[in-house]
Amino acid sequence: MSVFDAGPLGAFDIVYSWGVLHHTGAMWPALERAASYVRPGGLLAVALYRATRLDGFWTLEKRLYSQAPRPIQAVARAGYRGLYRMANVLRGRDHRAFLKNYRTSRGMDFDHDVHDWLGGYPYETASAPDVAATMEQLGFSPERAFVQPKPIGVMGSGCDEYVYRRKS
Repeated sequence: MSVFDAGPLGAFDIVYSWGVLHHTGAMWPALERAASYVRPGGLLAVALYRATRLDGFWTLEKRLYSQAPRPIQAVARAGYRGLYRMANVLRGRDHRAFLKNYRTSRGMDFDHDVHDWLGGYPYETASAPDVAATMEQLGFSPERAFVQPKPIGVMGSGCDEYVYRRKS
């Protein structure tokens, strides 16, 4: 595939992929493919898991969780929920209020997200400099990014968010 080869669907003003490409098992080719559908002057908006110091652990955890029997998954979810509660308390957050407002702020319930977080395999992460270099190579310039420094990743990674414009 060339840098701009939109294929049978054509090219679009905006291509949006939020929290998906890092679960394909081939994130960088998937990012290139998504970018190929952006017309010159158009925008690509993506959210990708940010790289952490514990990426290896989370890759293994997600692979094991996704293959585990449901009762084992239930035990893992219960443990993670407990750790998440403890993390909220340590951060000075009201965990009950957090759970009460969760659906409104995230769009789904906390337990569903926990299952997705623990079982989201394949799992890949990206650093902001690697994303920037890839997008430059694909003929894009940055419009805006919401990027955080590389965390340890004890509770997971979270996503960095990027908007790039295809150069004309």
